[in-house]
Amino acid sequence: MPFGAAIQRTSEVSKTDARDEIEDSSAPLIEHLAELRTRLIWSVLAFVIAMVICYAVWNPVYNFLTRPICQALETRGQECGLILLKLQEGFFVAIQISFFGGFILAFPVIAFQMWRFVAPGLYRSEKQAFLPFLIASPAMFFLGAAFAYYVILPMAYDFFLGFQQGPLALPDDADTASTASTAMAGIVFQGSVSEYLALTTKFILAFGLSFQLPVALTLMGKAGLVSSKGLGSVRKYAVVLILLLSAIVTPPDVISQVVLFSVVYGLYEISIQLVRHIETRRNEELRAQGLPVEDE
Repeated sequence: MPFGAAIQRTSEVSKTDARDEIEDSSAPLIEHLAELRTRLIWSVLAFVIAMVICYAVWNPVYNFLTRPICQALETRGQECGLILLKLQEGFFVAIQISFFGGFILAFPVIAFQMWRFVAPGLYRSEKQAFLPFLIASPAMFFLGAAFAYYVILPMAYDFFLGFQQGPLALPDDADTASTASTAMAGIVFQGSVSEYLALTTKFILAFGLSFQLPVALTLMGKAGLVSSKGLGSVRKYAVVLILLLSAIVTPPDVISQVVLFSVVYGLYEISIQLVRHIETRRNEELRAQGLPVEDE
């Protein structure tokens, strides 16, 4: 065989092998995309089912979400009632509650589907390390949401209602209210249903996400992305960021801002201790294997 023909033959064989390698490498990618599509379909289906369930019981959910404002009004001797500013607002309120409740109910299923997608690519030790964070994340979210509902919302609504003035009597005292109205122009709360629900869900989601701080920092420490020494060195910057977060999320009263700052900063300090505990265990394992420790 001539030398030129042999070179051409070798080139064709190499091209064929490269084409086969590309085709072989594309198969896992297609399988991953198909797996991702399946997990997304199950997640969306769970969300739709949860949303339909919440739509069927949106009245009890609405009564539960409006309990903080009703209690704040009752302590002031006012009747609890929110108004509809538009004809179709009641329907959109039910849809809003369905979306909010559907996301909360479907969150464990969505997290499980994410785990099923990621787990095949992890080692057994990595699965054992990641699974506790998957369980802790929804638990901390519900803890933050409960803290916002039972602690922050009553203080916030009491602060907002403090700007009322004038006749705040119930309908039974209509004569007294009409007499007092001649002396001053009253400022009475007549809140919109959609605006109230938007504010309430904002508080609940904000605090639920804020309580994810220990989970996120501990997971980053487990992966070696952050260290306890590094988190401690940027403590002063973390204080400034937490103060800004407290000023943005909470109403402009000092009590709720101080409460939120104390809680989030406490979670930050707990995160430092958790990362330090992970580093200690990692160093002990390295010493047991006779490997050098990072600090040494």
